Amino acid sequence: MRKLVLPIIIIITSIILIARIFYLQVIDETLKLKSENNAIKKVFDFPERGYIYDRNGKLLVANQPSYDIMVIPREIKNIDTLELCNLLKIKKEYFIKKIKKAIVYSPRLPSVFMSQLNKREYASFQEKERKFEGFYAQKRALRDYQIQEGANVFGFITQVNEAIINQNPYYNSGDLIGKQGVEQEYEEVLRGVKGIKYLLRDKHNKIIGPYKEGKFDTLSKQGNDLTLTLDYELQKYGTDLMINKRGGIVALEPKTGEILALVSAPTYDPALLVGRQRSKNYTNLYRDSIANPLFDRGLLAQYPPGSPFKIITGLIGLQEEVITEETGFSCNHGFSYGGGRFMICHDAGYSRLNNGIYLSCNTYFCSVYRNTIDKFKNSSKGVDVWANHVKSFGLGDYMGTDLPTGKKGNIPTSKTYERIYPNGGWKGSTVISNGIGQGEVLTTPLQLANMMAVVANKGYFYTPHIVKKIKGKTLDKKFTTKHHTTIDTKYFDPMIQGLADVYRIGTAKSLQVKDLEICGKTGTAENKIRVGGKTYQLKDHSIFVAFAPKENPTIAIAVFVENGYWGNRYAGPIATLMVEKYINGEVTRKDLEKRMFTESLESEYKKIENIIYQRFPQQQKAKDSLTTNIARKEEEVN
Repeated sequence: MRKLVLPIIIIITSIILIARIFYLQVIDETLKLKSENNAIKKVFDFPERGYIYDRNGKLLVANQPSYDIMVIPREIKNIDTLELCNLLKIKKEYFIKKIKKAIVYSPRLPSVFMSQLNKREYASFQEKERKFEGFYAQKRALRDYQIQEGANVFGFITQVNEAIINQNPYYNSGDLIGKQGVEQEYEEVLRGVKGIKYLLRDKHNKIIGPYKEGKFDTLSKQGNDLTLTLDYELQKYGTDLMINKRGGIVALEPKTGEILALVSAPTYDPALLVGRQRSKNYTNLYRDSIANPLFDRGLLAQYPPGSPFKIITGLIGLQEEVITEETGFSCNHGFSYGGGRFMICHDAGYSRLNNGIYLSCNTYFCSVYRNTIDKFKNSSKGVDVWANHVKSFGLGDYMGTDLPTGKKGNIPTSKTYERIYPNGGWKGSTVISNGIGQGEVLTTPLQLANMMAVVANKGYFYTPHIVKKIKGKTLDKKFTTKHHTTIDTKYFDPMIQGLADVYRIGTAKSLQVKDLEICGKTGTAENKIRVGGKTYQLKDHSIFVAFAPKENPTIAIAVFVENGYWGNRYAGPIATLMVEKYINGEVTRKDLEKRMFTESLESEYKKIENIIYQRFPQQQKAKDSLTTNIARKEEEVN
């Protein structure tokens, strides 16, 4: 019996293998489709990407037809190269380069030879397509922007590169993919599903019909539509207010974390990154490293928050019980600290929490910060307790938004100062600038807007997000999860009153809007650049944060204007106008509106350009090239 075991095993194994081979080769025909079978041509039907709407149902991004000329190198036979080049208005060098690239990718599979032809160009090719074996037209959909704002929000679509193709089997050469903004973050939702048709060819390579009567064909499925949280009218208004200025505006709905406006200035028309000029225009935008139009200042710019940070300093002081509402500190135009140093303050007198906020007294908040740190046995413990409170507002870390970019800012801890002062000897007064939003503290406009949402909500926030609804799907639960700070609810009321008094009798009293109670805080941040080993002092950044109305707030906002002098000169008026526009639907402060529309900071930015151009003259060439391309694009539109 033992002698039969091995032969039986061999026989059974052989039968299984033969049966499997028979099934794969005779019964299961899907392998024929997966192989590079010369008799079967695989044609993709590309779906339209999902449409994008604003929170009020306004269509922002649609689609437009486009055509790519595809090539299968192995099938090129006896074509008139010169005629094809003339037809497509390309040079012979371009033809050779693209064919070589296609061969490297695959001699048998289609590659993009020429992308994004318009209807007229496609019609010219279609007329003579039969003369060019190995070439055929593939219809695709490109983005069609209904507006000129929001480029930093949308992102753009571009062809996949080899690395993406190797990583994701869904994509083939020439496929399009979202880059930056919601196009990237929601790529799988927006792109839809490609359809496939299998066509049978005869020995002369001519299509004779569908393979197996279309048994294996699949239909394309359009991408899911997105409804953004953006209010388009508010986004457009903010973009207009920031013309000839640089900076960022972020507005949130406090009770949901929905982003109402996300403005980055300078910006660009998203249509510049559509069509065959996309690559060239992108290169020019990328090379403009001074104005940096591709840099989303609302999410990526990290600035010292300045005086708006005093809000957190005061709340932490109340929570740690180193002050009460009535605790006061004498101010004589400044604050004296370690080693005879003196921090200037425009206030003079006796400051408590309320007038400390509405007059923005440096002495008051430096004293509160020092007392908070010095409450503990050692400064390391004090700074870490302080940092933990600050981080509970969403500062010093990535916000976790549904946008693919962002910066975490910086909230220093004891480890920060152990590196800076390896021999020790530091204390609260050594790092006193933290208390007024200077020192090592850095925040983004998004983080400051979220900070104001926390204050408006009296202690909680929702993760900021840009998508309100996805057709046929549900939003990630992290956007509907409430996050609480470490500050007790009871401490927010006196702070909110101080912020209301900023408008009523404080540093923003010139910005009041009749019958609208706004709570806000002005801010100024020092501004320096270092070029070629030399430091240049520039005009300070203008900062303003606010929420409104005081009761049941519906908007929280942060505005940064680079080189904008001080808080209520540029950032304050812009924030006030945005708030009134959103709440009332129209603006009564026409004086502020006129000034923001007409005043320019280009002369300040010219100073920066002159400094940089003197050392890096190639930057001037990049800017000139960009200007030329934008002008050409405008001519095409007109």
